[in-house]
Amino acid sequence: QVQLVESGGGLVQAGGSLRLACAASGSISRAHFLSWYRQGREKERELAATITSIGSTNYADSVKGRFTISRDNAKNTVYLQMNGLKLEDTAVYYCYALVGVTNYWGQGTQVTVSS
Repeated sequence: QVQLVESGGGLVQAGGSLRLACAASGSISRAHFLSWYRQGREKERELAATITSIGSTNYADSVKGRFTISRDNAKNTVYLQMNGLKLEDTAVYYCYALVGVTNYWGQGTQVTVSS
């Protein structure tokens, strides 16, 4: 069983930066995929970034070059560094882990970008 708790969200001006953290109660070293999803108001949840167990990363086109996902297995934490934030990045950001065949989700953290 893995529990995921996100932190680091908040209000930031356009062009600013935030770093989200997702702390896992169990070991994430076995996670095949660790991802950050986001869901804006009245929008579907979308994948923002993924990191695999061997450190390969993948990003949505909308965040490529601005966001960086990383993982620290020793701290059981996955991060999302977000730079150059835009108004359209406003969303609830969710941490996701695939461990074996089980999906785990965090409760989400709100990111609001203001003009």
